[in-house]
Amino acid sequence: MRLDRERRTNLTRKTTTARKPAAKTAARKAAPAKKSAPKKKAPAPETTLLSRILQSLNDDKAEGIVTVDLEGRSSLCDTIVIANGRSSRHVASIAEHLARRLKEVGYGTRPVNGLAQGDWALVDAGDVIVHVFRPEVRAYYDLEGMWSVDEKPVRARRAVR
Repeated sequence: MRLDRERRTNLTRKTTTARKPAAKTAARKAAPAKKSAPKKKAPAPETTLLSRILQSLNDDKAEGIVTVDLEGRSSLCDTIVIANGRSSRHVASIAEHLARRLKEVGYGTRPVNGLAQGDWALVDAGDVIVHVFRPEVRAYYDLEGMWSVDEKPVRARRAVR
């Protein structure tokens, strides 16, 4: 038993001596480290939110892409992008990929509505709102016809004459 106790004490002594150099390394870590020169990254080409969205839609094979400029006409957004998908699954995947790509680039999490049905998916990217439709649904709602109207409605022009 005595031998066992001596071995235990010797083992604890060895471990305590092993800890001392670790304390020295901790003190070294606490000292201010030398500053290394920051790595220079190649400047990224300037791209706008709208160009990133259009690139993503083209990459995902969206069809019939139309942009409607609403700057000065609506407080909701500056531009609406309308596109087609071939099927419900294609519409949902286009919208999901667009939201993911915008997040990866640094625009944050973008809300996506209508993924469950897949007839009409809407991605709110802030200044740009993206509508992705199935072709039949797009023809029914005709958003580009509604937003592309002249600034004065037809009824107001008739009343002025």
